Amino acid sequence: MLSVRDINVYYGGIHAIQGVSFAVEKGEIVTLIGANGAGKSTILKTVSGLLRSKSGSITFLGGDIGTIAPYNIVKRGLAQVPEGRRVFARMSVQQNLEMGSYILHKNLIDARLDDVFSRFPRLKERRRQIAGTLSGGEQQMLAIGRALMSSPALLMLDEPSMGLAPILVEQIFDIIKELSESGVTILLVEQNARMALSIAHRGYVLETGRVVTSAAAADLLADAAVRRAYLGA
Repeated sequence: MLSVRDINVYYGGIHAIQGVSFAVEKGEIVTLIGANGAGKSTILKTVSGLLRSKSGSITFLGGDIGTIAPYNIVKRGLAQVPEGRRVFARMSVQQNLEMGSYILHKNLIDARLDDVFSRFPRLKERRRQIAGTLSGGEQQMLAIGRALMSSPALLMLDEPSMGLAPILVEQIFDIIKELSESGVTILLVEQNARMALSIAHRGYVLETGRVVTSAAAADLLADAAVRRAYLGA
């Protein structure tokens, strides 16, 4: 579904992403793990068109997306839930969700709202509430729901557990598993490597802008070097 080949991304003179390659197959949860500053979020921003690679290729559903505008990438079926949630704090829950439906014909918006509200009953209860007054967990649900409004085939999530209490982290990961089971392919960036690998099919480990190893998630969980470096074991 998604193929990233030998991308190189720079911040000014800093070579942030160095020849990274990976793939995501339909129906998978694939996770990118690594320390802070390893380049995980930069990769997602590059895939979604917010940053540009100096070389290499990014293809999605067989088409090149490495040079097209972000909104056209969304139209092709790829959506991102950004790090830090980035809800529109002064708008209502429903208005935030409607912002995620800009690619849809207006006749389809109500059906998408009903689908998101069925997944997140708490958002339905708070549909008129100002988004900035929601709890952190509710804002994360809203950010995911906003991305789902475009009916993505592939959903990218950037640090969905960041800043959440442990019980809310479990809820968010349950939601990610449910989305996968419903047919949404997932590319997950997550600092909580243990949680990410516990639900993923495969994982890629990044260090300073490079992929240093990749394997089935269960194999990475069992790898002694990975456990020492990222799992606190």
